[in-house]
Amino acid sequence: MRRAVALGTFDGVHLGHRRVVEIAVEHARHLDARAAVATFHPRPISVLVPERAPDSLITLARRLELLAAAGAEDVLVIEFTPALAALSPEEFTDRVLVAELGAVEVIVGRNFRFGRGRSGDVNALRTLGDQRGFGVTVAPLYEVDGSRVSSSRIRELVRLGDVEGAGRLLGRPPSVEGQVGTGDGRGRELGVPTANLELEPGLVRPAEGVYAGDAVLADGRSFRAAISIGSNPTFIGVDEVRVEAHLLAFDEDLYGAPLRVEFRRYLRGQRRFATVDELVRQMREDIVAADA
Repeated sequence: MRRAVALGTFDGVHLGHRRVVEIAVEHARHLDARAAVATFHPRPISVLVPERAPDSLITLARRLELLAAAGAEDVLVIEFTPALAALSPEEFTDRVLVAELGAVEVIVGRNFRFGRGRSGDVNALRTLGDQRGFGVTVAPLYEVDGSRVSSSRIRELVRLGDVEGAGRLLGRPPSVEGQVGTGDGRGRELGVPTANLELEPGLVRPAEGVYAGDAVLADGRSFRAAISIGSNPTFIGVDEVRVEAHLLAFDEDLYGAPLRVEFRRYLRGQRRFATVDELVRQMREDIVAADA
């Protein structure tokens, strides 16, 4: 099978990643090939230097979904293992790009490295492509408002609570996902029921605070939501940081269900209230703000 392959990790599938996929689609059309994305999982840094590996912006399942939505006909996962990392650039090219992927064009970022000890760069890839019969395209850097779009920059913005800034680079709101747990039921007792999200491990979480956003169910339905990230400082004995979402115009049982929470705007920081009544009044104000 002949493929024009966008090759990389693509954590977050941000605007720059989507442009790389678009380039693969354009080449595939001209070469009468299939437009493909090959994504590494686990991320190479988590195998090579795990102590330096940052949290991910999205889960693998979400990454594959977004890459397909960006236009890829084939979305392929390359399992990154120590054995794969030990291949020479020539061996990686022959075994993965040629034999496994059927590449007739390979699209990478300008900082792409491959092969044992990261010894191969885009120039080496071009040379190997000339020898093996495939072309190489280096995707230009993608900028928004004069700044380069990168997964590391987006992670930083999310951690700072600047979800609007992160969203501009992603082309959609940043999100977390997981399964709805039982929680302690306090929100329902207060008349403001919340879904307590047990996050998928290893995901970047926004700074503590209250956010306006959306909650997306497994069936695709989306509801406006007021989202709290914090340890409920009004109540004694709660130390863990929780992600809780109050879904507007929603009255169904979500316990045990998968849920994705998308962050659109930062509303306020976490704070301790003198009374529960003050907390409830503020929660209702947050709900109104989230619906604006």
